Amino acid sequence: MKEKLARLRLVRLLIAALKTKAVRILIPVVIFGLVIWAGQHELKKVRLGVMLAELRRIPAGAIAEIFVLALAAVAVMSCYDFVIRRQFRFRVSPGRTFRYSWIANTFNNLLGFAGLTGAGVRALLYKKSGVPASSITAAAVFLSPVVLNGLSVMAWLEIFGVFQAKTLLHEHRWMNLAVWAIALYLPLFIALQRTRLFAKWFHKQGKELFPWRTILEAVGASFVEWLFAGLTFSLIANHVLDGGVGWRELLGMYTVAAVGGILSMAPGGVGAFDLTVLLGLKHMGFPAERALAVIVLFRFFYYIIPWCIGLILAILELGFGGRKPGEEEERQLLEVPLTYWQKLWGWPGQFRFLSDLGVWALGKLVLLSGLVLLLSAATPGLLYRIRLTEDLLTMPVMHLSHQLSVIIGFALVILSRGITLRVRQAYVWTRIMLLAGAVFTFTKAFDYEEAVFLLLVALMLWISRDRFYRAGTPVIRRSVVLWLAITLVLAFIYYWLGSHIHNGFFRHLHLKEPLIGRMTARAYAVNTVVGLAGAWLLLILIFSLRPGRLPANRATPEELARVQAFLQENSGNLLTHMLFAGDKSFYWAQEGRVLFPYAKVRDKLVVLGDPLGQMELVSAGIAEFQRFADLYGMLVVFYQVTPEYLPIYHENGCRFFKLGEEALIPLNAFTLAGKKHADLRSIKNRFDREGYTFEVVSPPHSGPLLEELRAVSMAWLKGRQEKGFSLGWFDPAYMQQSPIGLLKDGGGRVTAFASLAPAYDGGKTVSIDLMRHTPHAPNGTMDYLFTRLLEWAKDSGYERFSLGNAPLSRVGQKERALREERLAGLVFQHGGHWYGFKGLRKYKEKFAPHWESRYLAYPANIYLPVLTLDLVRLVSRKVKP
Repeated sequence: MKEKLARLRLVRLLIAALKTKAVRILIPVVIFGLVIWAGQHELKKVRLGVMLAELRRIPAGAIAEIFVLALAAVAVMSCYDFVIRRQFRFRVSPGRTFRYSWIANTFNNLLGFAGLTGAGVRALLYKKSGVPASSITAAAVFLSPVVLNGLSVMAWLEIFGVFQAKTLLHEHRWMNLAVWAIALYLPLFIALQRTRLFAKWFHKQGKELFPWRTILEAVGASFVEWLFAGLTFSLIANHVLDGGVGWRELLGMYTVAAVGGILSMAPGGVGAFDLTVLLGLKHMGFPAERALAVIVLFRFFYYIIPWCIGLILAILELGFGGRKPGEEEERQLLEVPLTYWQKLWGWPGQFRFLSDLGVWALGKLVLLSGLVLLLSAATPGLLYRIRLTEDLLTMPVMHLSHQLSVIIGFALVILSRGITLRVRQAYVWTRIMLLAGAVFTFTKAFDYEEAVFLLLVALMLWISRDRFYRAGTPVIRRSVVLWLAITLVLAFIYYWLGSHIHNGFFRHLHLKEPLIGRMTARAYAVNTVVGLAGAWLLLILIFSLRPGRLPANRATPEELARVQAFLQENSGNLLTHMLFAGDKSFYWAQEGRVLFPYAKVRDKLVVLGDPLGQMELVSAGIAEFQRFADLYGMLVVFYQVTPEYLPIYHENGCRFFKLGEEALIPLNAFTLAGKKHADLRSIKNRFDREGYTFEVVSPPHSGPLLEELRAVSMAWLKGRQEKGFSLGWFDPAYMQQSPIGLLKDGGGRVTAFASLAPAYDGGKTVSIDLMRHTPHAPNGTMDYLFTRLLEWAKDSGYERFSLGNAPLSRVGQKERALREERLAGLVFQHGGHWYGFKGLRKYKEKFAPHWESRYLAYPANIYLPVLTLDLVRLVSRKVKP
């Protein structure tokens, strides 16, 4: 029964660890999938070539009107920021307030997540202008429930008949419930304004209640935002539909579609909004191609173009200078007090990119540049430009430019990751690709708009050139597979768009004579394969010739000699002897006065134990080592650290996880006398009677002895692979570094042995390193060996003896412990089937040790389960002599 309850508790903890993330990810994905499934019948009717032709026939004057109104619709959203500027007394100029608003609102429009993206961007930007974090938090929390009020007003206008979407609501009656639900939000919001419940959820402290003037101004700002968005949608629909629908009907349709988008919780309402518009225009008698043209133009002018402008503004605000990213901004962003609504969405951990928004924006601009090149290559150019290109350029030049544009497009998509990671080499090659892409997209079909955009992105990169300081980043298999999958998907989309849109577009035009520049589906297939393969081959060659990666070098004899000399003047710790195994790399900080022994695993540098050196230099040494790791895109993790150093790790941005406890035996109190150690005394007497002998031999060890010990070790392993990093393994060169305790039977044959590891602390502490015994060793062999080792250490003048770690011991035992530690505690209690956690601690308890905690110190932006797998991989890595 107890085991069943324990399993149930384990399952509950796993569910608790995953449920928040599942809610954030699964709900929007499931709703989006349901929307696509429900609308697949309508989507099948869409002919993309015809839709593109509908877009191309809109006159330039109408495009200019739409562009101006869309920018105005985004600009009026700054009313939010001017409201909080007055209410919270931000000392920020009106111009800067407007720019911050544009950046935050365009990011929030595109990425969504219940307004949390906008809140995070505002926090970062206003913090840059010196606004206190507490004021930013209060302002962001104030805005989070306000935004929906404008749509609620629009819903009431729909209910009272000012806006009209009667046909849509009649055909789909469930939408009436959705409209009423949003409509009731406004009176509920007003009614709750003065309640403690509302304050608890959205004001955090439960005390600060805002004046009615501020609330009404915020509601008015929300209404202006939604109204102008609706007007932009209506203007676009009016031009695409040739004025066939009135403004009241279009605003009514927009309101119903926006309600569906909000309830779907997808970023920007993607899916639900679009399908509602598609259904609404279908009921009005318009073909699916025109409806899709309305949606595409609205997404482009209201979301994409303002967001591109927001990216550029973000780069100009945050992208100048050579400042290497520190953790201070991110820490201040992450320490913002949270409401329950924010906690539900995992804020702000899922938006850590905001801590360096300028470079993140550059990476997205480069990604967008690659997509623009691919889209430009997949869609036909304007007819008069195609005719002009055919007259001025030869067909081989046009086809070569088209093919090179595709290759560069794929290359920019991949390079965008390197730009986000601030890799210098990626910056250099991205600028080359952008300039080349501008040339080839121009010679392909005189697409000067795309060329200007690419040159603008290249200019933004040049402005921010000092921020690209990294020599390289680790090549992680999972990341490579992910980007390969992304480019394969983009390749398929490019081929599908090209072969469907191109031919459908020209058929829709009913041309009397064929166009020389028209491409076949086979030509698009060839372009896809050559473009994708060419881009990956080019990038592999670039980064292979100049890898810029941190090499995982093993320690050389000269370095080990330097460590030996260093330990003559500085104290070590219980893990220091592992350094002489030769499998670690060394970083010398603070002009060689602080030593970091580390090993590389994926994108992490794992330091074994606490840094070695003077205590007052360690904090600055950690910061120096972190900067070194950051040059290569690596993160620093400290493994098996002691409680004494925890404050130093904390001030350098680390979180902690308790790994277990180390058994330290105070030798001055150790004795076999008394009732408590009767079992150990009995075992010792039995082995002495049977003729077993014990001795400790000092190096250098003879060749025959090492061969005999190797045979014992091989028999003990039974074909298993040796572990490393924090564990010793049998290697003759390593065994020569320390004394070895030998247990021999009556015939003089070695039955068991244990190598000893000094702590390099002035002869105070010694520990067991490698322990092995023959398969046929009698019961109690290791008890006898440990007992004799403890007696030897006490007689030799040592003060403490370490029996090693008890993993997960006393982890997560308290009710309010972290979820991860409580989960680890359950593994300790009930994981004996895989590893004898409880048994190991119980065994060491018989020697009456003092238990000292050991911790894992890691950066806040590392996901602990992934880090755990990396550490298991590191310790289990095949060792090399």
